[in-house]
Amino acid sequence: MVETFLGYRRADGTVGVRNRVAIIPAVVCANTVVQRISQLVPGTVALPHPHGCAQIGDDVQMTKWSLAGAAANPNVAAALIIGLGCETCQSTDVLDLAQERTPGKRLERFSIQEAGGSIKAIQRGVETARALVDEVAMQQPEPVPLGELIVGTECGGYDTTSGAVANPTVGTVADWLVEHGATVLLGETAEFFGAEQTLARRARDKDVAKQLHEIVARVEAEAQHVGETVADAVRPAPTEDGDFSTREESALGCIRKGGTTDVQDVIGFSDRPSQAGLVVMDTPSHDTVALTGMVTGGAQICIATTGRGSPVGNALAPVINVTANPRTAARMGDNLDLSLASIVEGTATQDTLATELTGLTMQVASGELTAAEIIGHEEFALYRIGPQV
Repeated sequence: MVETFLGYRRADGTVGVRNRVAIIPAVVCANTVVQRISQLVPGTVALPHPHGCAQIGDDVQMTKWSLAGAAANPNVAAALIIGLGCETCQSTDVLDLAQERTPGKRLERFSIQEAGGSIKAIQRGVETARALVDEVAMQQPEPVPLGELIVGTECGGYDTTSGAVANPTVGTVADWLVEHGATVLLGETAEFFGAEQTLARRARDKDVAKQLHEIVARVEAEAQHVGETVADAVRPAPTEDGDFSTREESALGCIRKGGTTDVQDVIGFSDRPSQAGLVVMDTPSHDTVALTGMVTGGAQICIATTGRGSPVGNALAPVINVTANPRTAARMGDNLDLSLASIVEGTATQDTLATELTGLTMQVASGELTAAEIIGHEEFALYRIGPQV
């Protein structure tokens, strides 16, 4: 198996697998301007979101941190951040954080109020974005070692084929990546509930084990605060395609996508891992939000499994979608990059499909488009952790 890929080396030393210019709104009020600029300038991607106004405290800081992380993702060669001008999530703050997170990257900003309204802001943004696209187009990919990769993992639309087949297959790929120096992110904290003891036993030290227990306990406390439990919130209803019998069975199946290596660290949402190997990121179980956390934390590629069918992509990073459910593979083949259904049907082995998925991951790292990219799935969803006033 090839152990290098073609990537774009950035000024901060990170490596991208795509060479995109991101147009980032600091606030919902800038979405229309940002989307119109992106429509007019090929080679750009817009990140519309409904936040940035009337947020306070840790909540607005999380929004700023995540938007800065979007600009800092290695797949982003340059970014233009646009605000309105009177929001709590100021574009200047996002720019400052982005410069801290990715020193040397070409970053620009302005506000719609500064520009003199939406039309003038679009004109200014188009001019700036075109210049950025022309500039980054000069960069050529180069062979880089596998250890430069950060790969996110995620599962949505969970069923028995997810826990028994799809996630363990991804886990085999995760082990191979870790063995070769890469970083693998395991998120969706609520999904650990019922298997946190198993995961904690794989922690590299007592501090990491303690952190694992703490993030799971926090999620359960948050659910109980509103009269719910984690089990009620994340356990799907039974389906004809196959369900699991207990919360613990689901949790054990979910963590299998992280492979079998030791957990090296536990990090916050949108934080960049400082250690290679398997790293747990504290994210919600919401597919799109979890992926956004991993990507704004530096993941260049994500692998997503689904049982019942959960088509998902990301605006900044390619998402490889796989299923082991034969019905889902037949119904939603256009959304999938690889079917693992032949394992369930007994016509292929997990090792064979894991090798195929590993090869596909390396091909995507070198530029091959995923189904989500071809269809145009460009989801981006921020994590809210506080009230809006």
